[in-house]
Amino acid sequence: MAREAISFEALLERELADPEFRAEWERLAVAHAVALWLIGYRAEHGLSQSGLARLAGMSQPTIARLEAGDTEPKLSTLMRLVRSLATPLSVHLTPASVEVLAA
Repeated sequence: MAREAISFEALLERELADPEFRAEWERLAVAHAVALWLIGYRAEHGLSQSGLARLAGMSQPTIARLEAGDTEPKLSTLMRLVRSLATPLSVHLTPASVEVLAA
């Protein structure tokens, strides 16, 4: 029996109805936003995780953990990335959302 396709947005909306899931999702909002920023940076610059790690002076497993979005990065880690990649990063925090803006 074939399963009906469901969009990520529909799945997320369904999962966010669970208070425990919602709390964890909100707790990791910054980590998710930073992960998307890093993945976008790598894609824009044609870099592998290893290549990005070399530029940032970090290990590839560290980049992989940041891109997984399941660990909130330290401010010092974000500063290290911004300095070594010579790119700005803005994190906009509001009670309802987190947005990472890369210029």
